[in-house]
Amino acid sequence: MKNTQQILLGMLILFVFLLGGCAQNTEALPKDRSEPEPASSTAETGVEEDNTPKDSMPESNAGENHTAANTPADSTPAPQIEFECIDLDGNTVTAEVFAQSKLTMVNVWATYCNPCLNEMPGLGELAAEYDPEEFQIIGIVSDVLEGDDQSLAESLVQQTGAAYPHLLLNRSVYTALLTDIVAVPTTFFIDENGEVLDTVVGAMNKTAWEDAIDALLEQSGQ
Repeated sequence: MKNTQQILLGMLILFVFLLGGCAQNTEALPKDRSEPEPASSTAETGVEEDNTPKDSMPESNAGENHTAANTPADSTPAPQIEFECIDLDGNTVTAEVFAQSKLTMVNVWATYCNPCLNEMPGLGELAAEYDPEEFQIIGIVSDVLEGDDQSLAESLVQQTGAAYPHLLLNRSVYTALLTDIVAVPTTFFIDENGEVLDTVVGAMNKTAWEDAIDALLEQSGQ
């Protein structure tokens, strides 16, 4: 019981923390979104600026954006990932989903996060352009629990064209994948054996993501 309470408390803390951890973005929102867009700047490289407070991030991450090029993969084998949840379409998804592709991009987003929504159209295009046996994208809606109203998340996915699976949050997903998340969007890459290869904090444009994906696929083929 104590362990369950600690996990639920961790999920609650994640909700509260992510409310202030949305990276900035200057691209236009979907036209029917009425929220005002926060002020921001975009680097020439296409990497979106991450304005998460420095003291809320691990020391090694503070004040910088991380791409596949500047965040080295952890050489230590990752612990076995195990979870079971449902996606926005009501399908049951487990960690076995990672074995379906050589490389899986897991994009953690939230319905209130402008940078998350701004990069999702490009992610939807990338998901359709790659052979699914080589590469796939999975989203995690970090602010929608299983059983909650998911209509807003469904509408945003449709608006952005992000036509790939989006998992709803539950205890097992939180424990397996989200305990180290400090801001949204956060994206990590997982190989077919369930090992996390790289993590990116902040949004990037389609070209930058494509470069990162191709580099990791080339690395895995060596």
